[in-house]
Amino acid sequence: MDWLSLILAGFCEVAGVAAISKFNKRKSLMNGFMMIVGFLLSFSFLSFAMETISMGTAYAVWTGIGTVGSALIGIFFLGESTDWKRLLFISMIICSTIGLKFIPH
Repeated sequence: MDWLSLILAGFCEVAGVAAISKFNKRKSLMNGFMMIVGFLLSFSFLSFAMETISMGTAYAVWTGIGTVGSALIGIFFLGESTDWKRLLFISMIICSTIGLKFIPH
């Protein structure tokens, strides 16, 4: 359950970051609300996960999911670059994040 909570925290982080982007384009109560809810849920799930997963591992996985998820939203929905070097480094973040699951904490 701890790893599921950590993954959910990462997805909520991505939702919060996406809401920031929407809020910057159009300042509305709904966009602000979505941003706050995304980050509140993210920190709540992260806090729960850190009860059993070490802080360093949990934070690295959480930020990895947030980084990759935000980059992919930029690529798929905002027309950001798909240069092979960018995709290479995104895949390296994914491999590193998955690798942390297999290291004893």
